[in-house]
Amino acid sequence: MKRLNWKIWAGFVLSLVAGLSYLFVFVRWPITRDFPWVNLILFALAVVLLFLGLRRAFKPDKRIVSKIFSSLGAALGLLMLAGFVLAVFVVGRWLPASAGAPQVGQKAPDFSLTDSNNTQLTLAQLLAEPINNQPPKAVLLIFYRGYW
Repeated sequence: MKRLNWKIWAGFVLSLVAGLSYLFVFVRWPITRDFPWVNLILFALAVVLLFLGLRRAFKPDKRIVSKIFSSLGAALGLLMLAGFVLAVFVVGRWLPASAGAPQVGQKAPDFSLTDSNNTQLTLAQLLAEPINNQPPKAVLLIFYRGYW
């Protein structure tokens, strides 16, 4: 009786899930967007399943059709892994640096924002107002990525 080589196909499906879940799920949170560790773990599990499936497919008693389709499933799964690594780790480095972004230590341009009491404040006001009878030497600016 023929039995399905479930490990190879589970590895293929898991590699699809690992690649596509980054775009549709894990890109929402900085902890998984900045370094895709969850996706790499899923890909590692997929590679283990693909390896075990290929070992089973290439046993001496298996037919050539089984070997061909198992090899195709493994190749597609590994191609998904290679594409993911290329897109995230290589192509992501090709993005140009922002010319207008402030650099560390660079003086920030004057701006105005609303504080927690709905009062308009400028950077010049913050630098001019004394704190404990001493003028401030610097203002710490914190930029949050994302939206709320």
